[in-house]
Amino acid sequence: MILYEYPLHERIRTYLRLEHLFLRLQQLVTRVDALDHHFALVTLFEIMDVAARADLKTDLLKDLDKQKHLLEAYRGNPAIAESVLDKVIADIELCYAALNNQQGKSGQPLTENDWLMSIRSRISIPGGTCEFDLPSYYAWQHKSGAIRQADLLQWIGTLTALSNAVQLLLKLLRDSGTPQKVMANGGQFQQNLPQGRTFLLLRLALDATQDLTPEISGNRLMVSVRLMQLGDDQRPHLVNEDVSFELALCS
Repeated sequence: MILYEYPLHERIRTYLRLEHLFLRLQQLVTRVDALDHHFALVTLFEIMDVAARADLKTDLLKDLDKQKHLLEAYRGNPAIAESVLDKVIADIELCYAALNNQQGKSGQPLTENDWLMSIRSRISIPGGTCEFDLPSYYAWQHKSGAIRQADLLQWIGTLTALSNAVQLLLKLLRDSGTPQKVMANGGQFQQNLPQGRTFLLLRLALDATQDLTPEISGNRLMVSVRLMQLGDDQRPHLVNEDVSFELALCS
């Protein structure tokens, strides 16, 4: 199965982008090749760009606090394991404290590193990090993989609180949705969302062997899915048969 996720709120869109970048960064930093570490820095700077949003930290703290209060309401419920509940609430409190105690925006210490910022200013220019443009960066790339890894881990450490908060909030959000089998008649599916409840994330699972790609759109009122298949003309076309898939709406 291939799992697709579609954010129904701009805040969740930002969280998903950050998660995507952090996952890429985690893979790149474990490698030792200089080229992998170059793209690790590219990813690090992308995270800084997303994290520069003035209201991101506020949104994360509000969402963590909201989740804590929602879970506190389950205390005393015989269907809920108290030990598990305590563990999740403790994780939320830990993330909240780490993020709240952070001075300024996430990654702010990195902006005070002139050497890193010199690379950041040129890394988006095609070929802008050649050895004649940034000789000190070229020299860094010739250091051992272990030294470069240590540097990267130190820089990534300034973003740990952000990463942990995003990861926890998305996990709680995903756990709130229950997958259901639905049918796309003639390749199309549409569902009105019940009022009085705010859905934030759509999750769609398709059988990989079907070789289909979903085109998803949605808002607070409805969601729509069109299942496309690449034709002989190398263009996507709407499939004309009925196709089943799994759908989960998370709030």
